[in-house]
Amino acid sequence: MFSNREGQRVPQVTFRTRQNNEWVNVTTDDLFAGKTVAVFSLPGAFTPTCSSTHLPGYNELAKVFKENGVDEIVCISVNDAFVMNEWAKTQEAENITLIPDGNGEFTEGMGMLVDKADLGFGKRSWRYSMLVKDGVIEKMFIEPDVPGDPFEVSDAQTMLKYINPQAAKPKLVSLFTKVGCPFCARAKAALQENGIEYEEITLGKGITTRSLRAVTGATTVPQVFIDGVLIGGSEALAEYLSAIKQEKVGV
Repeated sequence: MFSNREGQRVPQVTFRTRQNNEWVNVTTDDLFAGKTVAVFSLPGAFTPTCSSTHLPGYNELAKVFKENGVDEIVCISVNDAFVMNEWAKTQEAENITLIPDGNGEFTEGMGMLVDKADLGFGKRSWRYSMLVKDGVIEKMFIEPDVPGDPFEVSDAQTMLKYINPQAAKPKLVSLFTKVGCPFCARAKAALQENGIEYEEITLGKGITTRSLRAVTGATTVPQVFIDGVLIGGSEALAEYLSAIKQEKVGV
């Protein structure tokens, strides 16, 4: 059974990181002193749940966390600095500080070091998250001590709900575009002007017009989806955004 360390200080550790092709020491105080930090720790970079859900969840909600008093989001894993840096690139995790606990010192100090020798992993971290204020652990969410790799409580949504149950979550926006399309440029500009982050899916990069038609029923771009609902092209998007603004001002 893993012990909950709420009310205790985080372990004093110096992490060996790589920045601009040089070794840089980052201490526990560098990460936590005078800050409110959301931390999540996981078994390993590039592993399925970590890459598909755990890290992306925090990366997507980073803006909301910061709006609700979190200064930084830190991901800690028992991996070396090179692996963590490459993982950050492939995940496009620009909103997360990835920290390599290569020797497992921090993880061991947290009482979360586990033996994954059966998978050929050696010593790794159990999956957990915590909210740390000025080096003191305020809240921990520890995955249940059961076989396998449970992922039930250390996710971003659970942490955000603890910090602020009424926190407004960002809309999930995707749009199909093609290079040189002026209407696509107009749609992207409208989203940017309204502070809405989006995922761009460009035709020609493994995505064909047939794919577009199968998903949207349309053959023209852009085609904008918001929270799984097809909004349509640039004019439909403009109408949607105008309606949202009117709702906010009570018109």
